[in-house]
Formats: sequence, C-alpha cells, structure tokens
Amino acid sequence: MRTNRRTLAETLHLDAPLLVCLLALSAISLFVLFSASGQNMDIIWRQALRLGVAFLIMLALAQLNPATLMRWTPWLYGLGIALLLAVLFFGETGKGAQRWLDLGLFRFQPSEMMKLAVPMMVAWYLSDHPLPPSLKRLSVASLLIIVPTLLIAKQPDLGTALLIACAGVFVLLFSGISWRLIISSGALLAACAPILWHFMHDYQRQRVLTFLNPEASPLGAGYHIIQSKIAIGSGGLYGKGWLNGTQSQLNFLPERSTDFIFAAYAEEFGLFGIIGLLSLYLLVIMRGLLISAQAQDSYTRLLGGSL
Repeated sequence: MRTNRRTLAETLHLDAPLLVCLLALSAISLFVLFSASGQNMDIIWRQALRLGVAFLIMLALAQLNPATLMRWTPWLYGLGIALLLAVLFFGETGKGAQRWLDLGLFRFQPSEMMKLAVPMMVAWYLSDHPLPPSLKRLSVASLLIIVPTLLIAKQPDLGTALLIACAGVFVLLFSGISWRLIISSGALLAACAPILWHFMHDYQRQRVLTFLNPEASPLGAGYHIIQSKIAIGSGGLYGKGWLNGTQSQLNFLPERSTDFIFAAYAEEFGLFGIIGLLSLYLLVIMRGLLISAQAQDSYTRLLGGSL
C-alpha cells in the first residue's frame, strides 16, 4: 500500500525552492562580506548569528496559522505606532537622527517593526470586505500607511519611511484596484514631489543631487558613487576573483562592507556574477508571488504578495 510521505520542508510548512534560494543568498552574503570586510571574522560571525536568528524566526512564523496572525495584527500595529510616538519624546539621538529607544539591555528601532506591521495592518483591513476595495476603504487604508510613514520621516529616516510606504502601497496594488486609479494616484504623487523636496533636510537634498551628478564633487560628496562605479566597471564579464578586488581590498571603495557591498561583489564576480545574483532574487520574488497567488484567503494573499 502506497503512502504519501511528506518532505521535511512540507512538514515544517516551508517551500523548498524558496528555502534553497534564501540559503544560497545567505551563503553568498557571507562570502562577499568576508572579502569586503578585509577578512574580519568578527563581522562574519555577527552576520551569521543574525542570519541564524532570522531563519529561526522564519521557521517559527511558518508554523503559525494565518488566523493567529490576523488576530494579532491590530495589536502589533498599535504597539508600533505607540513606540514611534515614544521615539519622538524619549528616543536616543545618534548621528543627527532620533530613531532608537533605550531599553536598558539593548537599543530598539521601532521603525524596523513597522516594515512588517504596516503591510499586515493594511492587508487585515482590506481583507475584511470583498475586493477590490471601495474608495472609502482605500482612503482609510492609505491613512494606515501615511501615519507611520510621517512619524518615521520625522526622525528623520526618509529611506525607511519610503520603504514602509512602498510595502503598504503594494498591498493596495494587489487588492485589485483599477489601472485608472493607479495612474491618477501616481500622477498626483509626481505633482507633490516639489512639496516633498521643500520639506526634505539639507543633507537629504544633497544626497539626491549627488546621486544625479556625482562628478560635481568627485573628491567630496560624489566620491563614494564614483568609486563604486569604477569598481563595478572594472569587474568586466568574469570579475577579478574572490578576494582580488583592487578597489575594495585597497580601500578605494568606502563603506565596502555595508552601503557599497554590491560594488565590491560586482568587482570580484563581474557581470555574470551580477546576473546570477539578480536571478536568485528574481526567483525569490517570483516564487513568493506564486505562493501568494495560491493562498486560500485574501489576507494571506495580500500580505504574501506585498512582502
């Protein structure tokens, strides 16, 4: 008599192809970080520890019933908003930004929690009624995105604020709203760009201008971008080989183990290495979208698609 045997991944409620891609990306990250950090094993162990904790959290979340996630979503979102407000009044300031709460044993950045809480809350709110949502419900859902986005931008942390806003907007897109509404909303946001520019801090404006024209200050603000472009271009098709990148190993590339680690990777592994890396990311995205499309309820479909 034949029996249907479940694989280990199925028993743990994990998707095997997705897990393989994530493990491959994690392994690549450790190899590249080893080279970019100057073979600093302390950094490697810290990164490996973070990856281990992340996979354990992923495993734990995979065991949760979606109904449990739905039940806790409003509480998680409310806690996140409360913590963001606490940051404005009691947060610690570092490098000109007030983003952290000192909890004694460690410092906590509430905006990191909102990266998950915002799309969860928007998906929870929209899934309570038939899709596509009405204009009224879209307006309320937009407020659920705007409030934490503004609180985080106030810190200031514009990068995280935009990332969280995009996560929430993707939930709206997956809810089935019309293309006419999408185009009109995009046009409205484009029209509001000058207003956003007016409220940006001077250093944020300088970053945008430097990104658009780094050659205006080749030895100043534009130095990082110019060196990263040199590193990427010098990698050619096949790269210079692991641990052999001149821009990164000879310290021409600033912040090579953090902000510009992609440039360090491109120099050592070349165009084909870049294609392979981006292909892995594409597989993760496509597999995630496929899993979301097969979800049995609108909450998990919206949340999975946006994440």
